[in-house]
Amino acid sequence: MNTENNESQLRDLVKEKYGEIANQSREENATSCCGTSGCCTVDYEVFAENYENLNGYVKEADLGLGCGIPTEFALIKAGDTVIDLGSGAGNDCFVARAMVGEKGNVIGIDMTEAMITKARINAEKLGFNNVEFRQGIIESIPVSANRADVVVSNCVLNLVPDKAKAFHEMFRVIKPGGHFSVSDVVTKGKLPEAIRKDAELYVGCVSGAVDLQLYLRMLGESGFANVRVMKEKKIDLPQEIISRFDAGSTDAEYGIYSVTVYGEKPAAYCAPGSGCC
Repeated sequence: MNTENNESQLRDLVKEKYGEIANQSREENATSCCGTSGCCTVDYEVFAENYENLNGYVKEADLGLGCGIPTEFALIKAGDTVIDLGSGAGNDCFVARAMVGEKGNVIGIDMTEAMITKARINAEKLGFNNVEFRQGIIESIPVSANRADVVVSNCVLNLVPDKAKAFHEMFRVIKPGGHFSVSDVVTKGKLPEAIRKDAELYVGCVSGAVDLQLYLRMLGESGFANVRVMKEKKIDLPQEIISRFDAGSTDAEYGIYSVTVYGEKPAAYCAPGSGCC
């Protein structure tokens, strides 16, 4: 199988899975095979953070799919334009909207039609006119260059087949002097191949993860400066997962972590051909 076909199949798998999740509540997801702790995949609840006390929190938009709270370190100000990559039902968008206020703007990007539909319904119920949702993939973000003051993302970039391309797209859409704050799943050490190659775990935000140092290096190679880990938490997989896929390894040999990473687009950055340099 060539790389292009493999990436397309992975995207289709993720879209199918998250399309199913979009049509259920968080409670339904937590008890179904197609949800956050069912028999088909990893328990998302081992990653999820509690949003309930955050300003702007909308319960209907919280499907429990995150692995952090990227807005916690995003330094979002009133009037900012924020782009959320992999916006799902709108959870992080609505928290960001509470921070940017009436004069700011929030744009959610998601490739799953069912998630876009659910997010738009949530926004309409709330009467928000400065939050919009666009369908698209992160490797080709449907937003013009230098648009965002801040980019956030929550447990999505690990699902992107071409992470280097996604990071370059993040850089493109952020204004010079802007920054990102993303929560994601990464690994340390060598993740067993049985886990990395398993498609169910790929959708479950594990086998699509890359080593933390590679992750940080790719961000730097995309042009970002001052890249640093703001928060880190080790994820302990359920014993049944370890037994099923990794009977011969021990926890000491590798680790799976949720991290929140911050980085900046240099203010002096000038794109070739833009006329500014």
